[in-house]
Amino acid sequence: MPKCDGQALLTQVWERLNLIECDYFGLESQNAQSCWIWLEPMKPIIRQVRRPKNAVLRLAVKFFPPDPGQLQEEYTRYLFALQLKRDLLEERLTCTDTTAALLASHLLQAEVGDYDEALDREHLRAHEYVPQQERALHRILAFHRELAGQTPAESDFQVLEIARKLDMYGIRFHSASDREGAKIKLAVSHTGVLVFQSSTRINTFNWSRLRKLSFKRKRFLIKLHPEVHGPYQDTLEFVLGSRDECKNFWKICVEHHTFFRLLDQPKPKAKAVLFSRGSSFRYSGRTQKQLADYVKDGGMKRVPYERRHSKTQMSLRALKVDLPRQSIAFSEGVRTPVTPSPTTASFCSAPASPSVPPGSRDFQVGSGSSETGPPAPGAWRPAAERSSMATAQPLRLPALQPHQGLSVESPQPSPSTQRSPPGLSPQGPAVQGPNPLLGPVLSDAAGAGMDDREEPKRKCVPTDEAYFIAKEILATERTYLKDLEVITVWFRSAVVKADSMPADLMTLLFSNIDPIYEFHRGFLREVEQRLALWEESSSTQATGSHQRIGDILLRNMLQLKALTGHFQRLHEVLTELEAASRRLRRLEALRRDFELQKVCYLPLNAFLLKPLQRLRHYRLLLRRLCASVPGHPDPHGQDHADLRDALQAITEVTSMLQHSLVQLENLQKLTELQRDLVGIESLVAPGRELIREGCLHKLSRKGLQQRMFFLFSDMLLYTSRDAGGSSHFRIRGLLPLRGMLLIVLDPPVEDQESEWSVPHCFTIYAAQKTIVVAASTRLEKAKWLHDLNAAINAAKTGSALVPPARVLCPLPRGSPNEASLEPESEDEAGGARGSVAGTGRHRASTTAHVCWCRQSSVSRADHSAAVENQLSGYLLRKFKNSSGWQKLWVVFTNFCLFFYKTHQDDHPLASLPLLGYSVSLPRDTDGIHKEHVFKLQFKSHVYFFRAESKYMFRRWMEVIEKASASAGRAGTPEEEA
Repeated sequence: MPKCDGQALLTQVWERLNLIECDYFGLESQNAQSCWIWLEPMKPIIRQVRRPKNAVLRLAVKFFPPDPGQLQEEYTRYLFALQLKRDLLEERLTCTDTTAALLASHLLQAEVGDYDEALDREHLRAHEYVPQQERALHRILAFHRELAGQTPAESDFQVLEIARKLDMYGIRFHSASDREGAKIKLAVSHTGVLVFQSSTRINTFNWSRLRKLSFKRKRFLIKLHPEVHGPYQDTLEFVLGSRDECKNFWKICVEHHTFFRLLDQPKPKAKAVLFSRGSSFRYSGRTQKQLADYVKDGGMKRVPYERRHSKTQMSLRALKVDLPRQSIAFSEGVRTPVTPSPTTASFCSAPASPSVPPGSRDFQVGSGSSETGPPAPGAWRPAAERSSMATAQPLRLPALQPHQGLSVESPQPSPSTQRSPPGLSPQGPAVQGPNPLLGPVLSDAAGAGMDDREEPKRKCVPTDEAYFIAKEILATERTYLKDLEVITVWFRSAVVKADSMPADLMTLLFSNIDPIYEFHRGFLREVEQRLALWEESSSTQATGSHQRIGDILLRNMLQLKALTGHFQRLHEVLTELEAASRRLRRLEALRRDFELQKVCYLPLNAFLLKPLQRLRHYRLLLRRLCASVPGHPDPHGQDHADLRDALQAITEVTSMLQHSLVQLENLQKLTELQRDLVGIESLVAPGRELIREGCLHKLSRKGLQQRMFFLFSDMLLYTSRDAGGSSHFRIRGLLPLRGMLLIVLDPPVEDQESEWSVPHCFTIYAAQKTIVVAASTRLEKAKWLHDLNAAINAAKTGSALVPPARVLCPLPRGSPNEASLEPESEDEAGGARGSVAGTGRHRASTTAHVCWCRQSSVSRADHSAAVENQLSGYLLRKFKNSSGWQKLWVVFTNFCLFFYKTHQDDHPLASLPLLGYSVSLPRDTDGIHKEHVFKLQFKSHVYFFRAESKYMFRRWMEVIEKASASAGRAGTPEEEA
């Protein structure tokens, strides 16, 4: 056996265990440096294991899938639960005390069955589930009391469901340092390579961002794609402890990339005839997709598998029923507890518990193997033996000390893994030339996660509306926290690396954003835990205290009041950031480059508005909850009272901050336009407000010319698309509102019959200039007339003087009586530049660019209403030319749908602006025979999306209808109390 390849031993283990989904697991052993390394299948055992005849190898989980639903075998989930139990005990799976107690209660339910206080206490005295278990005993028992009727299989699944949402799920650290010598930790997961600093993730290099992974001696090198690294270096370098540690980590990265990203395992590299260069290492097992297809197609004969609680086992023993013995145990390893950082200290405060001495036989290589064969998966397992497997000698991953390597390159990603599915607007750096917004197509060949199979559904899902509203809170909170990370993680990293922001501004920015981020991080964890318990109670058909959300919302809405000062200072943060950007060229260049990164899918300033906007969203959702939860039934009486108190608390906070939000929204919009417009400066001025922006056609000597109009509280600007190839708008004219005449809503017949008469046209009479414009529809015309007349009246009666905007280029002159006073030649406006003008790349997904392409307009009222009109969740998108459906995480914000593969992704794959789109139910001719499907259409572009529930179907229809018809509202909405 020692002279055989590792695959021979692995095959014997999988056969003895009758393990079908074996590719998720591996065997590991200690090397000369006492580091745990994986057994390589294609290499002789004698070259990998010291003293093979006496060595002990451990069975451990090697690949952690993002969703436990991808594990199709109950037996596999059982082994995963044992692995997570070991990680929890050794503090590798860092979490709050409440989450640890919840996990322990599910493990306890799987071991001993339904709650019995005396038996539970006796079992917990003999078996340790969490460090310092005595302190958490009352919590574990309280959670266990609610799990009556839950089977071991259901308990295992709940353990996996809860664990996968934790930051450290499946994470094993490798100590390293960056180029500056700062101590960091590297890890790898299904998403890519992760970088941690003091157990806080500071960067994620998704597989799609990586061009090549390699190592040279003890330096680990990451080469990024050109569109990812931007102005920074294209190769990142990390230094590990030794060459062996570096090579070992490189091998783990290669295996994770192949397993999760590739459809087929790569072919072995041909051996060189004379000499070889680099490493010949390749992942030799099946990929995740191959494994799923193999299990789905019944590639291995299944043996019925069943487990019983220990109470059942004891009853069988009392009846003298012979039970098979468990022959395979898992050896104890060296403990290497994770040291929590100050950020995660609150999630993992208990010290590591002492090691538990091995009490069962070890699975050994060679003569030390076990005597008896393994039990059939369908056999009963005695509780004492199951407990010994789970506590004394459970599955565990290697104590991931750093692992180093040599100057070898990893296999290149396949073309299918390198390309992201293009959408209407692919989320890349800049969109040059003609905007693709008019013809968006999400690719049907988008790589992983796109097949005809649908996600397995839960056995029992709560049906009350309060649950679905709480689930909406959870989904939108996940998106909101990702938005905050754009500032707290990504922008901070860019600023620190470039050293381009003054220290006082950095302090002002992050001292106000970080507390908000930490609060919402804890709030998200609480909501996740409560919903897990809620779903679990429904699956067991038990009514209890977990089928409520009011207590969590009340507690956190009250805590928001303590953050009011941070919310109020966001206006100062945005003002100072803009001032510093105008003053410091390095900071302005950094911001411009950062906004071109995929993670910054909105203008940077828009993320600073998110905290205040989220408060109004809470108020909307709490109103829905109060309307959905009756106050009379006993099970929900207290919950309804908590919800009403929470609504009152958030209403007080939003009323206090309403003025700040209005000011911030206007300031953000003006600063965004200052960057979009070329030929004008001092657009941001006290008292100036944007009222409407949109596309109109202006009559000139050459006929109707498309123009972008911006109506402010003191002036009307019209612009044209810059002919220099950039996405900027160049100023063509400025009309002050003072002295402008009111526009007649119904033009007389003689005006309609004039020489410039066109459908939906109207004339604007300024003090020294008259122009004729035409809207795309009658509704667009009515909106412009309403807002123009309201702005003219306000300008006449207004006492506040707004400093005039300074135009940097002379405007065309002509007779004030002419209908058109500008030459209208795109070539005659050359030379003008704004304060931040330039012909560089620019993200063409702002509202102004969408309005230009869709020939529509958006008002201040629409922007204000869109604050509450946000939604996140999973949708299934129908393939264009097949019956398959693609599961996507969809975020709706800023009048646009953003598509992600999962909610954990850092940047969207594609986007779909909804201005101009209509939403409806599919027709019979569409051939859609599924429930909860809605249809999006703009001209010839049609998309079908399917929601996961009736409630979410109604919500998606509601928010999209408001977005597509939002421009129909005119005027300023009444402020809610």
